Amino acid sequence: MKTYKKTKIESENEISIKKNNETNRFEKKPELLAPAGTFNKAMVALYFGADAIYFAGKKFGLRAFAQNFEDDDIKKTIDYAHDLGKKVYITVNILAHEDDFDGLEDYILKLVEYKVDALIISDLGIISLVHKIAPKIEIHVSTQANILNSYAINFLAKFGVKRIILARELSIEEIKKIKNKIPESISLECFVHGAMCISYSGRCLLSNYLAGRDSNHGECVQPCRWEYSLCEKSRKGEYFEIQEDSRGTYILNSKDLCMISHLRELIDAGVTSLKVEGRMKSEYYVATVVNTYRRAIDSLYNSKDHNKTENIENEDFKKELEKTSHRQFTTGFFFGDKDKEFFETSMPVQSHKFVAIILEDAKDGFVKLEQRNRFKVGDTLEVLSPDKNFNKQIIVDYIKDEFENSIDDARTVQQTLFLKTSLLLKKNDILRIKI
Repeated sequence: MKTYKKTKIESENEISIKKNNETNRFEKKPELLAPAGTFNKAMVALYFGADAIYFAGKKFGLRAFAQNFEDDDIKKTIDYAHDLGKKVYITVNILAHEDDFDGLEDYILKLVEYKVDALIISDLGIISLVHKIAPKIEIHVSTQANILNSYAINFLAKFGVKRIILARELSIEEIKKIKNKIPESISLECFVHGAMCISYSGRCLLSNYLAGRDSNHGECVQPCRWEYSLCEKSRKGEYFEIQEDSRGTYILNSKDLCMISHLRELIDAGVTSLKVEGRMKSEYYVATVVNTYRRAIDSLYNSKDHNKTENIENEDFKKELEKTSHRQFTTGFFFGDKDKEFFETSMPVQSHKFVAIILEDAKDGFVKLEQRNRFKVGDTLEVLSPDKNFNKQIIVDYIKDEFENSIDDARTVQQTLFLKTSLLLKKNDILRIKI
């Protein structure tokens, strides 16, 4: 019988997998990866503690209705992040048709020129193209690629793939098994917070059929969020009540993912990048969620022995996440059958409202801000900040405009104002008010 001889790549992979299994997965903090739909959101995400950000250019991404980035903005954002020692990943994650490759090669080479840290890709054809024309660029395989096993990961490693953004349908136990069967050179990323598509790994066709917008080309209009009624075929015009309240029902609508209480389990399973969803969300959303996960990760690693520390069960983290728009929280598929309440039956809620973003560091007893929602003299504002001013309060007693006019009621959206305060607030800090 002829003996099978392993290739050099297979032998090297076995050595790498063995080393991977022996690695202490708590030696290094996981990356906190945040969404950046605009340059301002990128600045906010980095300011509040993200280690890396991800966004798309005007083409080839799955958020076509987001503002996205022009080429000049892409370079500016990459340079800005690199100056802070942070990373930038750009999504090229459409499921590509033949014509989508027109202009793609030039775009990829331009991103390489801009020194992007990695490309997030789902389509095998695009992966093959990038591997051919830019073999040194780091490739991260998107969750839309639906990677559920180690065999697929080991195959993709041959194309220079360095990271897998795992399918959301995996449990923590499955992730742990996968990690033990892949080379050390491949890192694992997963979503830990935000809205989830109801379809398997985001491969939805509702938008295509109901609105003529291709969800897998970044044009999803989110028909899963629409209100529906049930009509039996033989009783045309008779609609049956299936709603929870007067707003209708949301039978296709997922709860929001929230893994703030289970970070240790994810890290122990081998996840090294924790990803927040929300490129179309507000600056306030990005700031709140990134700040909370930053504090939770640091809390875990600042414990006396993080190797033995249980999950950080801090109700303050959950309360903080409830201060921005969200649906009910779920752990999704991470614990298998333990969390079956996957469908949402209510509109998004939040406990606090975003009223202003700080434009410049405070000086002379005043802070310059841009108004986002109404506030007035006598209101109590709360500070959202990555530093010691976090959750401190300001009782508004004096506001003035750019012309030194005193204002009692800040009601003009995006008006530049000056607020009297003794707090040394910094640029990109946020002010909010309890609803």
